[in-house]
Amino acid sequence: MEQELNTTQTKSEQQNEILVAALKLFAEKGYFNTSLTDIAEASGVKTVSAIYQHFNNKQSIANKLYENILDSLNVSIDDIRRRTQKSSEQLRGVVDLFFKLTDTAPTVMTFLLVMPVHEILPEQKPLFETSAFTKILKIIQSGVRAGEIRNIDPLLANAYFFGIINNTLRMVLTGELNKSAEAYRSQTWLAAWNLVAKKSSVF
Repeated sequence: MEQELNTTQTKSEQQNEILVAALKLFAEKGYFNTSLTDIAEASGVKTVSAIYQHFNNKQSIANKLYENILDSLNVSIDDIRRRTQKSSEQLRGVVDLFFKLTDTAPTVMTFLLVMPVHEILPEQKPLFETSAFTKILKIIQSGVRAGEIRNIDPLLANAYFFGIINNTLRMVLTGELNKSAEAYRSQTWLAAWNLVAKKSSVF
C-alpha cells in the first residue's frame, strides 16, 4: 500500500514537472516552436516516451495547463467576490490579481493573454466564455443594476473595461512596455474604470 502511494506521488510529481517545463517553454519559445523533446529535457524526464506515460501529445499538455490555470483563476475570483460586495471593489480586486500575476507568474499570463489558445486548443472555450470570465461578467451585470456602471450592454462594458486591462498586460508581457505591470496598475485601472463607471469618481 505504501509503495503504491509513493508510486502515485512520483507520477504526480513527474506530471507536474512536465507541466511546469512546458509552460515555461511555451511562454519563451512559443507553442509551435516547442517540441516534446524540448519538454522532456527541460522537465528532467529525459525521454519523450516518459512524457507519453502522462500525456498523449503536446496538445494534451497545453489542454491540462489551460484547465489548471482557469481552475486556479476561478478559485481566486470566487474569493474576491466573497471578500467584497461592491462591483467596483470586486473589479479592482480582479485587476489587482491580474497585474500581480503578470509580475509574479508571467508564464501563466503569457499563456492566457499572448499565446493563440484558440489555435492551439480549438475545442476549448474562448477565454471570455470560460467560467472565470463569466463570473467577471456577472460582476459587471451587478454593477449595472446597482448603478455603479453605466447602463450599457454588460458585454460591451466588459469588452471596453478588459480591453484596456488586457492590452496593457500584453504590452508588459511582450516587452513593449519596459516596466513591471505594477508600475502601470493605477493608471490602467483609472482608464478602464472611468470608461464604464456611471460616475467619474474612483476609490
